[in-house]
Amino acid sequence: MDANEVMPPFVALRVFEAAARLGSFARAAEELRITAGAVSQHIRTLEDYAGQPLFRRLGRGVELTEAGKAGFAHAGAALSEILHAGRAMRSAMRGRRVSISTPPSFASKWLIPRLSFFQDEHPEVEVRLSADMTLTDFAATDIDLAVRYGPGGYEGLYCERLMAESFIVVCSPRFVEASGPMRSAADLVQAPLIHDDGPERDPSCPTWGMWFAARGVRRTDVERGLRFNQSSLAIEAALEGKGVVLAKRQLALRDLNEGRLVAPLTEGDAPVSFSYWLVWPRGRRFEAAQLAFLNWMRGQVIETDARADQTA
Repeated sequence: MDANEVMPPFVALRVFEAAARLGSFARAAEELRITAGAVSQHIRTLEDYAGQPLFRRLGRGVELTEAGKAGFAHAGAALSEILHAGRAMRSAMRGRRVSISTPPSFASKWLIPRLSFFQDEHPEVEVRLSADMTLTDFAATDIDLAVRYGPGGYEGLYCERLMAESFIVVCSPRFVEASGPMRSAADLVQAPLIHDDGPERDPSCPTWGMWFAARGVRRTDVERGLRFNQSSLAIEAALEGKGVVLAKRQLALRDLNEGRLVAPLTEGDAPVSFSYWLVWPRGRRFEAAQLAFLNWMRGQVIETDARADQTA
């Protein structure tokens, strides 16, 4: 490489590659988690470097000019090589670190309360947790594996079912004490409702309206009540005695086992079609840290199922 040659600005080059690949500044901004204005600024910087336009602005997107096409032919490969270089530099650390991505509610209600067990077993392993709803781009991040809640069968990824999910009506013990006995849907006609409007909605998961209708109970104000965009927040509201919630059982299980929540109705929980899946790129080779964490998560599910069988 010629030391005297001026390199293109790296951040602008990364933004250019995303905009060119997606054909949209807005979609590039969403992928890179920056504003559309920032994307435009980075593109202008790169166009100043190139001395000519790299995009033609269209009605709802952009297309590459000839100069842009020439640059894009190399940009993706160059960024990939930079990423591989970084991975190679950190290869020794990979054996002592695991990076996992999960939905926020799964992280706060299922994974984090159990992490101390893993740390006790593997104090040498550093755990890095990314909790967000954005689907993991394994090619552009250091995430080793991810947990997804959904139907499975994700293209290009190895998918291993971690555990099934179901829904159950829960509330706090003090809410039951204040409201009186609750054994059937009819007993909930006056109860304050908590709604889980989380983005990871399962099509087979009932809303409160569907739940009451399926049991032949009429409630006119079924859409009223507290609404939350994360399952964990809806469960926290129930813990504070704000009402009853249709909760994901796996997320509420720890609070149920420790008595902070109760399932007051005589009916059991209802299975749904979505499950929790462990996913990672096909062909990915795991080091000791990732294998330890993967096997630990599998073991946690087995232990949870065994305890459930003993109390059934």
